[in-house]
Amino acid sequence: MTKLGAVVAGLFVVAACSAPAPVVAPPPSQPNPAPGAVHPAAPPGPYAFGTVQQKAPAIADGKVGVVRRITTTKPYVFITMDDGAVRDPSAPGLIQQSGGHPVLFLNQRYVKGHEAYFKSILDSTGATLGDHTVDHPNLKGKPLAYQQKQICDDADDFEHELGVRPVLFRPPFGNYDQNTLHAAQLCGMRVAVLWSAAVNDGHVQFQVGDKLRPGDIVLMHFRKTFKEDYEAFLAQAKKDGLTPVPLADFVG
Repeated sequence: MTKLGAVVAGLFVVAACSAPAPVVAPPPSQPNPAPGAVHPAAPPGPYAFGTVQQKAPAIADGKVGVVRRITTTKPYVFITMDDGAVRDPSAPGLIQQSGGHPVLFLNQRYVKGHEAYFKSILDSTGATLGDHTVDHPNLKGKPLAYQQKQICDDADDFEHELGVRPVLFRPPFGNYDQNTLHAAQLCGMRVAVLWSAAVNDGHVQFQVGDKLRPGDIVLMHFRKTFKEDYEAFLAQAKKDGLTPVPLADFVG
């Protein structure tokens, strides 16, 4: 056998002996089973994604709790993507290959007519669907009925059109009042999620210090700069020694 033939034969043996990575089935309580569908190119996780690592704050007096960052000593960071206004065709592939497991806090106004795009991300990347109201109003100071309709209609539409009902909620602009937290609870939300860092125009912006910290929840948007923003987040997380993991596992 020639040297080239031996090399080719060896490659076939390696391919035949390689077993696909096992798929971890999420528990029944996981609102979005997509973590089991992570693309093979994604890096392995530090634990079995889809398993609850921490609980959300308890609902009290009919109001969901508010989380700005996760309390943890482990080198974990969380990425969230808001609105859905610009549907960058590179987004599904970027998220797949990175294994970032974002929460998509989406508005019905941007998803309507583009359900297939967002469903492809949810089904293939390990992303979790979040509620961000129907059309992104400032909820603070609005009547309870108005706020409830904004949150519930968003969740109802996603359940019907995307096959997933979100349980994580983000108030537009980060603005909320007690009616917001009560309306979120009435709509079946588990927690209201804010953020502790953001990415804009390819630059990570910190609320504290000059680096990402374990437990930071990072905000970015579906904008024209999606690729630059997401790659800036990944680079900063790597620089700071942090691994992106699913936020849903820490507000179970």
